Amino acid sequence: MASHRRPKQPSRARVTVLTTAAAAAVALSSQAANAAPSEKPSKDEVKAKVDKLYQEAEQATEKYNGAKEKQEKLQKEISTIQDDVARGQKELNDLRDGLGSMASAQYRSGGIDPSLQLFLSADPDDYLDKASTLDQLSAQQVDGLKKIQEKQRELAQQRSEASEKLKDLSSTRTELGKKKKEVQGKLAAAQKLLNSLTAEEKAQLAQEEERASRNSERQALSAGDASTGTRAGTSTGTGRAAAAFAAAQSKLGTPYVYGATGPSSFDCSGLTSWAYAQAGVGLPRTSEAQTGAGTRIYSQSQLQVGDLVFFFNDLHHVGLYAGNGQIIHAPRTGTVVRYESMNTIGGPFMFGVRV
Repeated sequence: MASHRRPKQPSRARVTVLTTAAAAAVALSSQAANAAPSEKPSKDEVKAKVDKLYQEAEQATEKYNGAKEKQEKLQKEISTIQDDVARGQKELNDLRDGLGSMASAQYRSGGIDPSLQLFLSADPDDYLDKASTLDQLSAQQVDGLKKIQEKQRELAQQRSEASEKLKDLSSTRTELGKKKKEVQGKLAAAQKLLNSLTAEEKAQLAQEEERASRNSERQALSAGDASTGTRAGTSTGTGRAAAAFAAAQSKLGTPYVYGATGPSSFDCSGLTSWAYAQAGVGLPRTSEAQTGAGTRIYSQSQLQVGDLVFFFNDLHHVGLYAGNGQIIHAPRTGTVVRYESMNTIGGPFMFGVRV
């Protein structure tokens, strides 16, 4: 006969656990359903993040420019030393050939002078000390040996200097590669953010920048510059600053490219160094180095058209004063050489430099 057993009832603890788990699952699913989707950053938020990345890229760019300038200088110095060593080695060979000819003549006349034979078979650096006891050197031989010793020491010093500069060049190239990679990383991150914007938002940003630049140009061109008494922003006036400013004006609309010094593209210090070069003034390559190119002007009200103007605490940005609180500069990647208010650079005005 079949056994009729009563089904086993779940324990109270088990019922409690199951009920709690079910309630939690319902609550989580309800929260997931009601949670607002992650909000996309606004156009202004994206612009703020992009501007910060561009500032960091420009900082790295100026360090890249400094490393590149150092590399080029080292390469020239090494090339000059190597040329000097090559010429010195030829002179040394000629001196040795001269003593060799002297030894040959002595051999043909009855034997080589023991002192000269000693020289030909030993290190001439200590030869004179060894040979002095022989007291058999002619004045001509002594002079020849001294010249060889001097040339050997000179060549050794030059080779040592070249070796040190080659080490410096190697570390500079490593630094250059790191800075280039850093710049490219910042620019790629900025571009990724910009790509998150719609076509309409990108167009709005471009229009805003264009309007701001046109407004800056109007202010610079229409306002009288109290410090000079001339129309600000024009090429009128005297001196190399006016000529440099006119050169910068001729490049309005030229694209920004990091590391570029013109004439078809510029970065910030590339534009200022190129502009002053057109006026016959050689400026250092980096913005920080350009701060030492003249007299510093700490009051904005005393700036004159063509003065260099520097921004940010680390001085990584430079432009040319255009009058009425406006500058001409190469701002950042994705822009062109343009007018801009000093109040919208993104960093504090530090001082100007009158070249």
